[in-house]
Amino acid sequence: MAALTGSANPSDYLKKLRRRDPLLREAFEGGGQTVPPLSLTFATGGGPQKLLSWNVQGILRLIQSIPSPQAEPFKLWLAKVGYERIQELDDPSQAIDRVRATYKKQGRSEKWIERRLSGQETRNKLTDYWAGHEVKPGEEFAILTNLIHEEWSGVSVKAHKQIKGLEQQNLRDHMTEAELIFTALAELSTRHVAEADDATGLPENARAARVGGGIARRARHELESQSGRKVVSEENFLPPAKQLKGLKDQ
Repeated sequence: MAALTGSANPSDYLKKLRRRDPLLREAFEGGGQTVPPLSLTFATGGGPQKLLSWNVQGILRLIQSIPSPQAEPFKLWLAKVGYERIQELDDPSQAIDRVRATYKKQGRSEKWIERRLSGQETRNKLTDYWAGHEVKPGEEFAILTNLIHEEWSGVSVKAHKQIKGLEQQNLRDHMTEAELIFTALAELSTRHVAEADDATGLPENARAARVGGGIARRARHELESQSGRKVVSEENFLPPAKQLKGLKDQ
């Protein structure tokens, strides 16, 4: 609030904003998805104090409510993103083009981008199968995904991210071409096995995940024995450490 309004008393500004905006006031008073309560313990003492916390959606909603010139760049960006989303609903290919453009800006090669998009299509077909065969999105999807990954790579998704030095980043966005190929092979094999068995529910699809991941694991071992190179790699697309430090200091 202080940064976007320049107010000498941002707390008071926020109180006035809440009174003026009924929907914003409802978010504060009702809690919920955009303003979930969060208990934090301060190092200075005083014990746990329940504070209001905001997720990204809540922060953007708050910015929209601020009548300040400093907030206008964010509002213009939200309008631009909203318009692009409407365009994508009419023409989904525009979403793919924007993804390609984003990856190119990040320095990814055309070959890598093709592997990434192809792998995502394979992934989508597998999750569509799960959704249609009594596997619950969310936790059960995550369980099966981790099972497949551990079967083919020998490490869990979490451990693979640690190897690459990732935190909140998407693991697949930092995979090498080989890692993408073996992930796709494992998920493709899993879907084919599941379809052949008409696997339904978590236990049956877990069996298919082990078999599908095992197929990719054997292929990985063969490649590694012939090439002398490990497939699971610490390579990533993170900015260099010096650049990251510079960003944090800004």
